[in-house]
This record gives sequence, C-alpha cells and structure tokens, in this order.
Amino acid sequence: MLGLYGLLTVVSLVLALVLVAVATVFVARMERRVPPPIAEEIGSAKTVLHKVRKREAMSPDEVSFAKQIVADRSSWRALCIPAALFMLGCFFVFGSLYHLHGATPSERTFLGVIPMLTSTNLGLRMLSSARLKGHLRKMA
Repeated sequence: MLGLYGLLTVVSLVLALVLVAVATVFVARMERRVPPPIAEEIGSAKTVLHKVRKREAMSPDEVSFAKQIVADRSSWRALCIPAALFMLGCFFVFGSLYHLHGATPSERTFLGVIPMLTSTNLGLRMLSSARLKGHLRKMA
C-alpha cells in the first residue's frame, strides 16, 4: 500500500514528466526559430522590456522583438518550465516523507522546498512580463 505520501510522490513524478515533455517541445520550437538581428545583442531583451515598462519610444524592430518576448513568456507552454521544477521539488519532499514512514523529518527532507521557491519566483517573473501585453497594444 502506497499511502498518502507514496501516492503524492507518484502523482508529482508523473506531472513533472508531462510538464518536462511539454517544456521540451516548447524550447525545441524556440530554438528552430530564426532570431531577429536585435536579439543577437547581449542584454537586448532586458533593454527592450525596460523600454516597454517605461513606455519609452521604440523602433519597429524593437516593438516586434518585444511582442515576441512577451508572447513567449506568456505562453502556457513556457509556464511548464517553472511548473516542472516545482513538481520536482514536490517529488523530493513527498518521496522523502514516504521514505520516513512516519518518522520525524530532518532538514534534508525539505531541501525540495528550494526548487519550489525558485520556480515560484521564475513563474511570477514570467507572469509579470506577460502583463506587458497591454502596454504593447497601446504602443502599436
């Protein structure tokens, strides 16, 4: 019998594998795209998004690059990347709790919380970039 933690471990592993598969397809599609010339500059994405946030004047190339960045970061497929990291953290925590069989958990058990926190931060940053769609509509 698996019990609660065993079931949660299996569910989190299956979800992590599904999310990784979706994220892999998303990244492969992005790698096949031909990048615009502005994307070849170091820090160009950060600079362009800063201009969108501050509503500064931008060239047509910068506007199209900003639209591409915002569309990529707001895609549900892109959000599978931090979600997969979150599920890996859940897998570690639930697997450790299942392995203990009711014994007192140690600090090692909760090391999986670190990827859970970092993936939450990454997801929130991606969603904040996705909110720039409204600014881009007004600029175009």
